[in-house]
Amino acid sequence: MSTLRIRPATPEDAGSLLAIYAPIVTDTTVSFETVPPGEAEFGQRIATANRDHAWLLAERHGRAAGYAYATQHRAREAYRYSTEVSVYVHPDHRGRGVASALYRELFETLGELGYYHAYAGITVPNPASMALHRHMGFRRVGTLPRVGFKFGKWRDVSWWHRQLRSGIPSPPS
Repeated sequence: MSTLRIRPATPEDAGSLLAIYAPIVTDTTVSFETVPPGEAEFGQRIATANRDHAWLLAERHGRAAGYAYATQHRAREAYRYSTEVSVYVHPDHRGRGVASALYRELFETLGELGYYHAYAGITVPNPASMALHRHMGFRRVGTLPRVGFKFGKWRDVSWWHRQLRSGIPSPPS
């Protein structure tokens, strides 16, 4: 098995990462987007995530195998120590540890950035994603019933939580 290289993604990676994401938008209920974003918009998403969170790219043989990122969980100030995470893997690389490797690196980075809690939403059903999140230390905390409508049906989203670090944040100086 060839070496997996994980590095921060840049807006210049948007095209290769969008190639992974676009079929997820158009062919699955994993994402609640219904139209894939353009390359410029996707590049802007990467830049925005990298300002206060992180967006990581996994490469094998110099090609994108997957990516993981974190974004703001909610806008209100009290949520500032929590983040929402996602991971996507190219079909040719699924089941080979790419998602786990990306998440491990992402969680370490997020802890260093001062985040304490990570949340992930999973469209139901998605047993593979649920197994991954359970394996990575997440626990299921609830379900939003019929929260999204895609492909002619209402979809539930299961919410998962993982602690990134313990303790209580220090007050700002």
